Amino acid sequence: MHRSGRTGWLRAAVLGSDDAIVSTASLMIGVAASSAPKGTILIAGVAGLVAGSMSMAVGEYVSVSSQRDAERADVEREKRELTGQPQAELQELTRIYVKRGLDDDLAMKVAEQLSAHDRLGAHMLDELRIDQTSLSRPMQAAWISAASFASFALVPIVAVLIAPAALRILVVAAISLVCLAVLGAFGGYLGGAPLGRASLRVTLGGALAMAVTAVIGKILGVSVG
Repeated sequence: MHRSGRTGWLRAAVLGSDDAIVSTASLMIGVAASSAPKGTILIAGVAGLVAGSMSMAVGEYVSVSSQRDAERADVEREKRELTGQPQAELQELTRIYVKRGLDDDLAMKVAEQLSAHDRLGAHMLDELRIDQTSLSRPMQAAWISAASFASFALVPIVAVLIAPAALRILVVAAISLVCLAVLGAFGGYLGGAPLGRASLRVTLGGALAMAVTAVIGKILGVSVG
């Protein structure tokens, strides 16, 4: 089974879950590194969960809506061209098939038969590279991103609740990085990519974000304190 049909929702789900763990864990580790009490760390985590999930939803909706608008504009233009210049569009489709390796006569026959079956669909797929079954879905991307973010942002929050005070930063970082590694491997599996490479790049990126935020939190904690 091919995996390209998963691109839309898979991208939104993976981005939301990875970003949730990285941003929320980094935020809480930075606050913890400033020697803030447990209650303050939890407030920061919950605030990060709410703000992050809303931000992901709005960001995905705006981004995917722009992509959908561009797709619709191309389709509407193609409809006008097919209505006004049907023969020229048929020749254009024929040239596309010739470039793919068909001879002129066969390319013309293929173009004619596909046009007779679904003229707009043929041009969308072969000229515009737009598959009618996988058009951009802004609302789908928005709610999947928000739900993924809200769900996985709970990981570092729960880690703070169960961690001893002396090991708080270490426990949050360790649990978050393990989850990132698993998510990276799972995303690689769903997308057909090598599991180790997918897991490593997510884990390293998350570790770097947490380390930088911890250093900044420590510096600010010392200077403000």
